[in-house]
Amino acid sequence: MEPIILPSNPLYIALLSAAILTVFLSNACSPDTSLEKKADIKAATARKSQQGIEDGINNSYARLASKHADICPKLLQKDVDNNTIKRSAEVMVDNYCDYFLYPQTGQHIAVALDNQQIEALLIVPTLHDFANGDYQVASYDRHVIRLAYNGVTYKPQRLVYDVAITVTD
Repeated sequence: MEPIILPSNPLYIALLSAAILTVFLSNACSPDTSLEKKADIKAATARKSQQGIEDGINNSYARLASKHADICPKLLQKDVDNNTIKRSAEVMVDNYCDYFLYPQTGQHIAVALDNQQIEALLIVPTLHDFANGDYQVASYDRHVIRLAYNGVTYKPQRLVYDVAITVTD
């Protein structure tokens, strides 16, 4: 292998030196994006952690509320041997009541009500009207079913209703 011989022309040496200096200075003067990325990742992790804490608090409250007929939102859990979750003599105090549910991916959710003045909607993770049929679960996360008063007359202060939520494979 032959050694590389560079010309000793002063102009060539000056241009080569300027090019090398430009590369070094551009790297030294540019902001360190890795620090910015680390800060963004840390902030995103903190937000996700905070959201997890808030979801845990909401679920704890909803779990306790599920033992009462007139407190919303409620966390629903299906029994192992039964696909239908029945809630009898529920009381709607406000204009709606939310039910939290954690179905598996691919399962179907159906809602049946005994009162025509109440509409059943899935509001989280997407919007679905159960009057149009069952909903097929696309991902495993919290699903919020909202039962809302949709009557043509004035809503009673304490509207009593029965609901059956069926989760099938």
